[in-house]
Amino acid sequence: MNCAPSEADFVVIGAGVAGLRAAVELAVAGRVVVLAKREVTDSATHYAQGGIAAALSDEDEIGLHLQDTLNAGDGLCNPESVKVLVEEGPERIDELIQWGTAFDRDGTKLAFGREGAHSRNRILHAHGDSTGREILRALYAKSKTLANISVCEFEFSTRLHVENGRVCGVHVIGAQGQPQHISASAVLLASGGVGQLYRNTTNPGVATGDGVAMAFRAGAEISDMEFIQFHPTALYLKKAPRFLLSEALRGEGAYLRNGEMHRFMPKYHPMAELAPRDVVSRAIMHELEVSRMKDPLVYLDLTHLDPEHIKTRFPRIYRTCLEFNIDITTELIPIRPAAHYTMGGVRTGLDARTSLPGLYAAGEAACTGVHGANRLASNSLLEGLVFGARAGIAMREELGQGPRQGSTGPGSAASGPGDTATEAVVGEIQDLMWQNVGIVRTGSGLKQAVQRLQEITPKVAQPSSRRAWEAANLHTAGLLVARSALAREESRGAHYRTDFPTHNDAKFLKHSVAQGESIRFA
Repeated sequence: MNCAPSEADFVVIGAGVAGLRAAVELAVAGRVVVLAKREVTDSATHYAQGGIAAALSDEDEIGLHLQDTLNAGDGLCNPESVKVLVEEGPERIDELIQWGTAFDRDGTKLAFGREGAHSRNRILHAHGDSTGREILRALYAKSKTLANISVCEFEFSTRLHVENGRVCGVHVIGAQGQPQHISASAVLLASGGVGQLYRNTTNPGVATGDGVAMAFRAGAEISDMEFIQFHPTALYLKKAPRFLLSEALRGEGAYLRNGEMHRFMPKYHPMAELAPRDVVSRAIMHELEVSRMKDPLVYLDLTHLDPEHIKTRFPRIYRTCLEFNIDITTELIPIRPAAHYTMGGVRTGLDARTSLPGLYAAGEAACTGVHGANRLASNSLLEGLVFGARAGIAMREELGQGPRQGSTGPGSAASGPGDTATEAVVGEIQDLMWQNVGIVRTGSGLKQAVQRLQEITPKVAQPSSRRAWEAANLHTAGLLVARSALAREESRGAHYRTDFPTHNDAKFLKHSVAQGESIRFA
């Protein structure tokens, strides 16, 4: 379906794992419209390689998965949220298998891999390194069997419709560029993260923080935006995209080497290459900083591993690197960290409810407290699955709430790419965030970022095209990240400040909450 109706029982913004799982849950209660910004396949779910974590193997326990998640979160996980994640995760994965998801197996048994900061082999994969793609395929196929679900591609959501303090619809720019308003009993934001805030990112181009920005402008609480996870290993070639090189490569035994070919991670952490992602990313940046090379590089080394196993286990990574003339079984892979995942987002409870009636959030757009200050590898697909389902169950109770008349609302008739001025603004935001609000931060750098972003405000104040809306959303998200990082005067998890290099539990063992002009810790 290409064109969205003017009225539905439920609107789901985003067609990744969280959005589609919620839609399946909602279909029994009423008409569901799922709005995909581009093709359904253009989502972070589709590109997720590493896998999905769950305590399903004979050697694992739910309690161990719980503890590993809490440890990675560096004191800021919400234990109740984590408990929900690890306890409901196995049942959600069993559903996926029933719906046709083909996870990799050893004979007839599910095959489990290991990734950083996990104490057991509990990572399920599909087709080696295409887990997200396979889960998305199965969920989309399931949704197509349910008559109440309409998935509409190329529908760009611009702002939430709020009446009497309640969210009761969304304004969109339709597939043909026409402005439209869709009324609904409840709206779910499952629109993904903010990776495109940064010059170097593993995220697809659609990850421009649309959901977080829309929710913030509507008055919702936004939490923990200072915690941006940088994936340690993205392909680093000057004319290539920052292609993700899964953590599972290190789980299989790959080494990190500096420009002098020395393996350096053992000196930074007892778990070496399998240390938490923030530790590995900072270690890489430090090696680059102290290198005597003119253009320093760090490498991922798989050359000591069985070539045939690597080709079978990571077919997509192997093929992609070959396209750039790198045979990963015989050559070192040049890598650098890249922005990968947003731990923060729209603040929700255990049932995905936000602070605004009628508005829900799930997946990377939400902040459930599951990830704390640093997400445990392969918990993201699981979170989308578990909390997408919970969102759907909770939203069913909203049926019949709020005004239900559809209408054409304000929007833009422009649907093409942005002009050069818009692209220049986006580029400036990305460079500013990478330099000042990246892996290693300082108070002065954060203040400069906030000041410059505030100066840019007039340039994004009146968006008139899809790309201009993306620029405005990136600007809003950038300010949320920079302001939250400036307010947190400590280092914790993925947030590292050289001027406050240690924890300050007395003041900051709390979540940042941004709403309007204020940031508080609660």
